[in-house]
Amino acid sequence: MKHRLITVILLLALMTSCHFGEKSRKHIEGQAFGTTYSVTCATGTGDKRPLPHAQIDSLLAELSHTFSIFDTTSLIYRWNKGEEVEPNDDFLHVLRLSKTVSAATDGAFDCTVQPLVQLWGFGKDGVRHTVGDDTLAAVRAFVSFQLVDLQGDSIVRKDPRVQLNFNAVAKGYAVDRVADWLVEHGYPDCLVEIGGEVAARGSKSGKPWKVGIQVPTQTADGARESFESLPLPDHRAVATSGNYRNYFEEDGVRYTHILDPRTGRPERTNLLSVTVFAPDCATADAYATAFMVLGHERSAQIVKQHPEIEAWFIVAEGDGTFTMRK
Repeated sequence: MKHRLITVILLLALMTSCHFGEKSRKHIEGQAFGTTYSVTCATGTGDKRPLPHAQIDSLLAELSHTFSIFDTTSLIYRWNKGEEVEPNDDFLHVLRLSKTVSAATDGAFDCTVQPLVQLWGFGKDGVRHTVGDDTLAAVRAFVSFQLVDLQGDSIVRKDPRVQLNFNAVAKGYAVDRVADWLVEHGYPDCLVEIGGEVAARGSKSGKPWKVGIQVPTQTADGARESFESLPLPDHRAVATSGNYRNYFEEDGVRYTHILDPRTGRPERTNLLSVTVFAPDCATADAYATAFMVLGHERSAQIVKQHPEIEAWFIVAEGDGTFTMRK
């Protein structure tokens, strides 16, 4: 549904300070899911253990091999090709979560959007096709979360043309998995970030971790600046979706990578970005995408129905400025 944008950034002070009060900082970075990741842990000053870089890389590689639509040997790629594959627990969990969010957002989030991703040129081959009304109607006929179901641990597609795409939730899920792995292996105070999706465990010397919300830019390569600092307590996560990093322009019209599964076309709202806080990063990730499609008013209604999440909306105003709303 989208390539994840690096739109929630860690505060500069967090990334550069050497000590957190009585605890020291340990930090590693790497590559995963076509973007970067970082892990920061606050540990006792006497803890000389290095962060388990190799093990984290291995876990992320395993998750990518499940969810990557660009890896021709991945589980999802093979499933989309119609191969008989056995879904693992990660795959099943993300599919269940995706269907839950789809139902809660009137289908604005839909993990069967892969054929539309390909049609608009945001998929593996990057080739844009002519998108006429007839072509769009033909593809939309097999894009619906209601066309894929779970029967126990088996995935049933009601149309053989159905294809899955977890790009709008997989990075968030990977953040959760890495954070939980660190806690299980003796690192209770950590902050995990992949491509701007962030989850917190524990605290930074007794105080909540903090994240910054990025200022929207006019172009894809605009400078990244943070203008709002928000706390991220234990077992809270944050994800942001925006339309100003991944898009193409044609005949003066900008087409964003965030697609509305209900129309088959790129979203058309006055939102520049949405930042969602939730108990887990996969949930935050999925809702952030759905809210970009739904717009501020309908999304705010859904937030009221789900007290476990909160959202910040950056809304474009008619005079070229923007405002932040909840």
